[in-house]
Parts: sequence; C-alpha cells; structure tokens
Amino acid sequence: MLESLTIRHVALIDEATICFHPGLQVMTGETGAGKSIVVDSVNLILGGRADRDLIRTGCEKASVEASFYIKDNKRAAEYLAEEGIDCEDNHLTVYREISAGGKNICRINGIMIPVSVLRELAVLLMDLHGQSDQQFLTDPSAQLAFLDQTGDKKHRELLEAIRNDYERFISNHRAYARLVRQNENRESRMKSLERDLEELRKAHIETGETDLLLEKRKKLAEDEKKAKVLSDICMLLTGEEEGSSSLGKIKETASLLRTLSEQDDRIRVISDRCDNLYYELEDIAYQVSLMTERSGYEPGALEKIDSRLDTIHRIERKHGIDEKEIPGLLVSLEKEYRFLEDLEQQINDMSSEHKRLLSRYRTTAKELTASRKKLASEFESRIMRELKDLGMENTRFVILFKENETGKPVMPTESGDDSVEYMISPNPGEPLKPMARIASGGELSRIMLAVKTLESAHNGVDSMVFDEIDTGISGRMAQVVADKMIMISKEKQVICVTHLPQIAAAADYQYLVQKRVEDGRTRTSVLQLDPEGRVGEVGRMISGAAGMTEESRNYASGMIQAAMKQKKER
Repeated sequence: MLESLTIRHVALIDEATICFHPGLQVMTGETGAGKSIVVDSVNLILGGRADRDLIRTGCEKASVEASFYIKDNKRAAEYLAEEGIDCEDNHLTVYREISAGGKNICRINGIMIPVSVLRELAVLLMDLHGQSDQQFLTDPSAQLAFLDQTGDKKHRELLEAIRNDYERFISNHRAYARLVRQNENRESRMKSLERDLEELRKAHIETGETDLLLEKRKKLAEDEKKAKVLSDICMLLTGEEEGSSSLGKIKETASLLRTLSEQDDRIRVISDRCDNLYYELEDIAYQVSLMTERSGYEPGALEKIDSRLDTIHRIERKHGIDEKEIPGLLVSLEKEYRFLEDLEQQINDMSSEHKRLLSRYRTTAKELTASRKKLASEFESRIMRELKDLGMENTRFVILFKENETGKPVMPTESGDDSVEYMISPNPGEPLKPMARIASGGELSRIMLAVKTLESAHNGVDSMVFDEIDTGISGRMAQVVADKMIMISKEKQVICVTHLPQIAAAADYQYLVQKRVEDGRTRTSVLQLDPEGRVGEVGRMISGAAGMTEESRNYASGMIQAAMKQKKER
C-alpha cells in the first residue's frame, strides 16, 4: 500500500507531501490545476520515462519519494530478497530523481538501483491505469498474459509446465542447430585442423621458450661480436698472405735492421728491440687465437634461433595468441578434432532427444490451449456481466483464438502455441472488432474499468491508480462507476483522479489539487480535505460553471452521506 508521496520541483509543484490511506481516495480540482502532475509523479516512482520537461522551470532537478507498506505483499518481499535489498518493518522507500543534465537516480531503501529493477518491482506494488492500457488494447501477448492471470492453480501449473518444457526444448534445439551447422563444414574444418595440429606438433613449442631463446640470442649476438673483433685482430697480426700481416712486416723490418747492425751499434740495439717486439706480438696473436677458439661462438647458431623465433611468431600471428597460449591451443584443437570425429553420432543422439522434447512440449501446449479456451469462456461471461453493470448490456465480448494460417507447425514459445485477440461489439447488429478499434471514449473507459475490476482480484498488487477512468461517462453510469470503485477499494487501495461528483462522494478520503499565483509564479498544491471541505468541493463539482449554491452544497452532503451508508451496508 502506498503510504506517502513527496514531490519536489515537478512541473508546477515546488514541494508537496501527500499521505494516503486504505480504501478509496480521490483527487479532484479544476481542469489544469495539476492533477496529472501527481499521476506523472507516481509514474516516475514506477519506473516510467524520465522526461526532463517535468522539471520545474528554474530548477536543476526534480525528485519523487514514495513510502510503501508491503506486509501483505509476498511477491514484492520475495523480489526484494532476491535483489539483496533489506526491508525492515515491512516499509519500503522508493526514490527517483531526474536532472536537467540527464542524470537519472533510482534508490530503494537508500540502495542505488538501475531503473529496470524499479520497473520490475513496480508491477508488484501498483497498477496505474493508463500506463499500460494502450499496450493491453493492442498487444495480443499482453491480452494472453491477462487471460492466464485469471486462471486457477491447475492453470498456473500448466503455465509453469509449458515454460519448463519450452526451456528444455529450446536449449536442446539451439544445441542441435549448432551441431547441424557445424556438420555442414565438418570435412573442411577437419582438414584445416589436421594441418594446424601437424604444424603445432612439429613445432613442439613449450611455455617460456621465447624468453629463453631471446636470452640465448642476446648472448650469441655478444659472442659473435666478440669473435669477429678477435678474428679481425688475428687477421691484422698474422694475415693470410706473406708480408701482409703486422707480424710479417715487423719480421721484415727486423731482418733489414740486422743487415746494418754490424756497422752501427745503435742500429743493433734497435734491431734487437724489433726482434723482441716481433716475439711479443707473436705471443699476443697466439693468445688471441686461443681466445677465439674458446669463445663458444658457433657459426649459424644465431640463424637457427632467429628461424625458431620466426616459427613461434608466425604461429602466434596465425592464431591471434601469444606463445604461452600455444600448448593450450594444441589441446583445444585436439579436443575439437575428436568432437568432429564423433559429430554424426552426436547429431543422431540429439535428434532423438529433440523429437522427444518437442513432443512433450506439444502435449503440454494442447493441454494449456484446452485450459485457456475453458478459461476464456468463463472470462467472456464475467466481462459481459461487468459491462452489463456498466450500462453496456448489449455488448458482445469474445476472446478470439487465432488459427495458424501458414499450415506449418509454429515454433514453440514459453507461453505455448496460442495467440489471442480480444474482440468486442458494443452495439447489436455490429460485427466484432478488436478492442483497439473501439472509437467511443465512454465505451473504452467502461471496458477498461470492467477489465480492471476483474484484474483487481488477480494481479496481486496492493494499490490501483485510476487516471480519468471516467472519461466520457456521466449521469447514471457515473454512479455505477462509483459503485465499482467502492467494490474494488474493499480489497485494494484505490487512488482515483476524477471529475465526477458521484465518484468523489464515494471516496473515503478526498484531496483537492489547486493552482494559485504567488510572487509572480504559478504553484500547485495538494490538500487533504476535511468533511466540510469535501462537501464544498463535491458541491463545486456539481455546480460547475454556475457557481456554488446552497442547493448544490446540500445535494453534495446528501451524496456523501448516502455513499457512507452504502459502504456500511455492504
């Protein structure tokens, strides 16, 4: 049950808090006073579209906060538990904020939630006439769901069975379709796998191999550089051709010096030094040669590592993975190959299961169709009784079960094989037409009220909001509608926006929505009326443009008292 609604900066309302109660409560006021603002605010709380035009001019944001008491609403309590939202003392606070910048904030008991969660919860808390009625009129799936909603325990068990059968079938069907598609390319895929597996097995790449190769390559590159320098030194010192090396030239120089050493002691000293230099360089060349031989450098080793790295990189690029994933890829491809080897047998096995599950679904669907047709017959009679009470005693109402005109079996759905449409003929001699094509506003209002009257016994919500349900209704029918509202309010909290004095007089509580100008700005306020105020407001509704008269006040008082007496007698 909705306990309170606090509206801030929505349209013409600066701030207003409305306290609600059990029973029937109505909102009245002059046309344009802002009754629709309250309904728009309720719509926001129920997850409706956050239109920034609702934000009061000059304000950056607007908000609505609602407090619900859900002690007797088990479905809402279960949903909140599933979402992990605590609900202490059976009280629930819902907050919705919209900003001029487009920000949209939703909270349940202070916990931030997406608006989708709010919408799912909303259908368990309140039913807002006008929010989904157009869908109900035009959407056959919504009409089918409503019909199912009126079923008994056995019917609900069939609905659960068809959902379970559908889930099992569709899971199998999707897997079966996948196998069939895979079988179409089985041979080419297996050949591709064989090539990839041969390449991977031949490559025999191990985890961490790239890092080891790069480290080894770095060392080999350093060894190669060192070996080249040492080789160049050896070449400079020893050479390959006689007389081309440093040692050869020094040796030749020493020989020439010796030919002159006998004639000059100074030259002999230089000749001896040159001989010593030769032997020193010869030893250096020998040591460098040993270092070259012992360097560990292997000609061609670097090319082998580069070739191995190229193999690894090519496989990485081909499969879009890195080296550490290659062993896992090999396992995966081997698994896929074994899977494709057994694919035909899998298809045969799944085909048998597919047929079995489809047969089971069809059996349940036939039982559900039979149950629905029986339910539809009862539903048609109940709707026509309600319409008779509402002055449409000549109305025909039929739930049309649409035939499958394709001649092909329909694809299973979670709601069964049925497609229905609500057909109606308000006047004798007129053909049945879809509800959506009913032209008269008064007829449409009464049809929707009849539907809502039946719905109130089955939808499980605690509160129902009627926005202008009385459109196109007047005179005797207005009192009939008021009686329907009283009847619904015995089981539900009913909040009704109305312009009919008969409905206003039937209320347990009445709220006046009025507009005034203060400091150059228009403001809308909502006031709960006391008994005297109620008489005055109902009297105004009776008087209309003629203005309040003593007669209308007395008549209003009499209407209110009669309604109170009627409710006590029921």
